[in-house]
Amino acid sequence: MSAHGNAKSADPTDVTDGLSSGIPSGRSRRDLERRLLRKLDLRMSVVVVLNALNYVDRANASNARLAGFEKDLHLQGQQYATVLSIVYVGYIAMQLPANLFLHWLERPAILIPSSMAIWGIVSALTGSYTGVLLARFFLGFAEGPFFPGTMFLISGWYKRDELAVRTTLVSCGSVLSAGFGALFASGIIQGMQGKLGQAAWRREKTICRWLFYIEGGVTILVAISAISILPDFPHNTRWLTLEERALAISRLTEDGHGRVDVLGKQTTMQGLRDAVSDWKVWWLTFALTVQFVGLSFGIYFPTIVATLGYDTTVTLLLSAPPWVLATITSFVLSRYSDKKRKRYIYFCASCGLAALGFIISMCTMTRLCAIFRCKFLMTQIAAGQMVLWGWINNTFAREPAKRAAAIAMISALSQTGNIIGSFVWPPKWGPTYRYSYAVCFAALTVSTAMFGGMHLHLKRLNERMEKNERDAKDIKELQGPVGFRYLV
Repeated sequence: MSAHGNAKSADPTDVTDGLSSGIPSGRSRRDLERRLLRKLDLRMSVVVVLNALNYVDRANASNARLAGFEKDLHLQGQQYATVLSIVYVGYIAMQLPANLFLHWLERPAILIPSSMAIWGIVSALTGSYTGVLLARFFLGFAEGPFFPGTMFLISGWYKRDELAVRTTLVSCGSVLSAGFGALFASGIIQGMQGKLGQAAWRREKTICRWLFYIEGGVTILVAISAISILPDFPHNTRWLTLEERALAISRLTEDGHGRVDVLGKQTTMQGLRDAVSDWKVWWLTFALTVQFVGLSFGIYFPTIVATLGYDTTVTLLLSAPPWVLATITSFVLSRYSDKKRKRYIYFCASCGLAALGFIISMCTMTRLCAIFRCKFLMTQIAAGQMVLWGWINNTFAREPAKRAAAIAMISALSQTGNIIGSFVWPPKWGPTYRYSYAVCFAALTVSTAMFGGMHLHLKRLNERMEKNERDAKDIKELQGPVGFRYLV
């Protein structure tokens, strides 16, 4: 605890000035930078596992549905949709205070795994309908700090043209788990059915569910391991050498984060006020909310694939390949997005593929081959999400306190779209779900247009900054770091 206190009380100005002379130049610097990024990427890769377990714990009700979850609990009408959506109540409420606390604490290596261990415990407590609602309600509170916390963490280490790939790196676990979580669930459902007198997803009367218990237990074990693996921030991560620490800080300063990002001049509450008063935060929040309605097919994916007519095991197995392809596409798209320093055009490409999948699904209801192929197209929207979150991080890159608040606000409030999306796939619209696909297509179209508006606005800001720099007689007249441009 004393080490933490020293890290927070140390003057970052002294840290930067004292270490800057130790940074090598030229080829030596490039070699050191490559070593630093490899070390950082390796440690950040644990977030892939954390993200996968985060999605699995939230989506296990979807997989359990195919094994009798809905029937055994005697769920009727919109009760199943309520089970899915209730998790977002706590998820929304917890994200902003948790990210503000993370900005103050500066210890993501402690906060993120701790929240993960709590959600692993809560995830196992699923039984009767009332028990399911209570467990998933508190599950949302436990999972709330995770996603905005990891986004804030990577934005504190990587340059703006490195963020899309790293966002994909830390987020691809959720995409893969959308498919492989189903495979994992398939193994549990088939292998543990009837063991010790228990159904694979629950035990009669004593409420002990194999599916929820095993997945929750794995989550707790991984969380304990992650505490010693995850980094904190450049100025207080203990396993960095002096050269690596100085380089990590100077990289961000040179990239346009500015000395505010190094010195932490903004308080947490100042950052919150700035985020609340910035209309860009609210615009992106509403656009992402609408898009999450279009992404609602993800939480119902096993149910959608089940319309192909296969048994539970085959259905869960068929759920995996589309998400594997989506992960590959995400890395390719985000890599080019970083390389070209562009965001919106690659986001649009992903949305276009998903929209095509929705159109095919609405128009083709009899040919199984065509229906299955369109699932591959729909899941490509995941690649656009990776690029989008890299773009959001870029847009609020310069002030860490404001960035922490903005990321959490956008992530939290936009989850309203997931709550709405939980009710977009009612059983009465099945098995074709034509109206559900139509809603998703409309939501995707509206959100893409809104993000296009932000793209045009940021382009105009870049043009204005370029003009101001060109016309300025004294560099001191300029606000913000010289040469900073939004990635659009």
